[in-house]
Amino acid sequence: MSSLSVYHVSSPEIPNKVLTHFEDIASTLAEKGVRFDRWEAATKIQPGASQDEVIAAYKTQIDQLMNERGYVTVDVISLNSDHPQKAELRAKFLDEHRHGEDEVRFFVAGRGLFTLHIDDYVYAVLCEKNDLISVPAGTPHWFDMGEHPHFVAIRLFNNPEGWVAKFTGDDIASRFPRLED
Repeated sequence: MSSLSVYHVSSPEIPNKVLTHFEDIASTLAEKGVRFDRWEAATKIQPGASQDEVIAAYKTQIDQLMNERGYVTVDVISLNSDHPQKAELRAKFLDEHRHGEDEVRFFVAGRGLFTLHIDDYVYAVLCEKNDLISVPAGTPHWFDMGEHPHFVAIRLFNNPEGWVAKFTGDDIASRFPRLED
């Protein structure tokens, strides 16, 4: 189940609130400029589907979002616990960073934890199958796929060059809960 845990930066051990209803999560994040949405596939996706098959299943939603926000590139990333570099890939985005463009992810399968640092609050968004999150450019955040990752996600980009992570140097991410497997 998708969830949003909101923490004050001074109390990483206890969230101020935990939301599990889609509408509550979406409206709370929208107040901070973060899009949270749900998509349904137009056709059933089989395990092991190709990138083209996954994209085709969500073509209507992808095209709408690309037209709406000017995204020019779309791809699919798939990672599971058998991946030989899973620990290195997980570690790559566990520290707080920013991107020069929106970070848009749609979870076709599995889950991941996007944690956003906005002003004096931390918003931990557990994204699961059918969840779309769009983190605005410049928003400090980190991503955890867990020790045993399992996810398939569609990614949309304005400019692949802008997607390079710029680390903040703040150790805040180490103080907040990670994705539990």
